[in-house]
Amino acid sequence: MIAIADTPAGASFAVRVHPRAKKNAITGEIGDAVKLSLAAAPVDGRANKACIEFFANLLKVPRSSITIASGENSRRKVVQVAGVSAEEARRRLEKWGDRSPHA
Repeated sequence: MIAIADTPAGASFAVRVHPRAKKNAITGEIGDAVKLSLAAAPVDGRANKACIEFFANLLKVPRSSITIASGENSRRKVVQVAGVSAEEARRRLEKWGDRSPHA
């Protein structure tokens, strides 16, 4: 089960990134983290930008609402979503999981 926490700024959850994948997609869970495959390489912040864009589109929020709270130079990151509750983030992530061939 993915751990999604409420923070004063919004929802926060862990992500395990797999860069240089064939396509951008959530491919499952690893422990309490979302497993995210990204086509971008981890060079010059490209994977971080792709991660932010992916979750902004998925959660239907502006890119400026998504920040990487920790792990910018790591595969394990903590993503923060401003203006969205943990309950709402979980609902939107689960809705995606219903469409996923890997879920």
